Amino acid sequence: MDLDGARALLGRVRRAVGSVVLGQDAVVDQVLLCLLAGGHGLLEGVPGLGKTLLVRALAHSMDLRFNRVQCTPDLMPGDITGTRVVSETPDGQRQFTLVKGPVFTQLLLADEVNRATPRTQSALLEAMQEAQVTLHGERHPLEEPFFVLATQNPIEQEGTYPLPEAQLDRFLLKILVPRPDPETLLKILGATTAGPVPMPEPVATTAEVLAVRRLVREVLVATPVLSHATKMLAALDPEDPKAHPDARACLRLGPGVRGGQALVLAAKARAVLDGRAHIAFEDLRAVALPALRHRVLLSFEGEARGATPDALVSAALKSLEEPARDVP
Repeated sequence: MDLDGARALLGRVRRAVGSVVLGQDAVVDQVLLCLLAGGHGLLEGVPGLGKTLLVRALAHSMDLRFNRVQCTPDLMPGDITGTRVVSETPDGQRQFTLVKGPVFTQLLLADEVNRATPRTQSALLEAMQEAQVTLHGERHPLEEPFFVLATQNPIEQEGTYPLPEAQLDRFLLKILVPRPDPETLLKILGATTAGPVPMPEPVATTAEVLAVRRLVREVLVATPVLSHATKMLAALDPEDPKAHPDARACLRLGPGVRGGQALVLAAKARAVLDGRAHIAFEDLRAVALPALRHRVLLSFEGEARGATPDALVSAALKSLEEPARDVP
């Protein structure tokens, strides 16, 4: 698949999902960046903003197999990965049979992931990182493209288990889902109270999605652009003498190597979404917040000041010298 074909395909997907999920075009684009870059996404927003609807619409538009896990404190790891049960054969013999869990799919929605216990949250780690599940010593590869979208509610924290830094780092992007503006809210109320919301028809195939994924990896990155990405990371490293003053004062930990990889991969996916074969400086700036906001850890001083990851990332990026021009 060439760039023109990929851009046309992704345009169809965006329109299909946008016909169901109203007023969340930026969120839809960021979710697509995760999928195209081969990563996973963490959706954060208050209940009722259409996060689950967005994931279902994306699965339908790309004809992907879809499973949903509603995370609760009593959810066990085996409820996600699967387990062995005793079954009886036609000749009366008993044997162990593997019953695969909902993780054996292409698009997995882990709803309210911060309500699951750390033990259950960790059951997703191997699947997210290696695209495989190990059950009773046997490895089971997951079907490509394997894509996890997890949601969490930022308001209610009682009875939740915040994701540890190591697991947050496994998500390519942390995507904030905003409330709709009044005009969009009017459209949503009219569209969702007249009857069931129809899911979009498939406009892409699994083979096409995998082809676009391969195309993303072939996007060119000039050395000055890579250098600018490293400067972004250094500006948020509290141990770096060149870091932004607010980062040194308010952060205990800055983004690591995986944060830089997420930054570049998401920028590559954005270039393909725009029909370009190279990364521009603007691509890095556009994906910096969702790629880095969950990879910085506030210090006690930062919490006391009321600092937020988004404010610190934005301040650090503004302090960098703007490149004179984009490098093809």
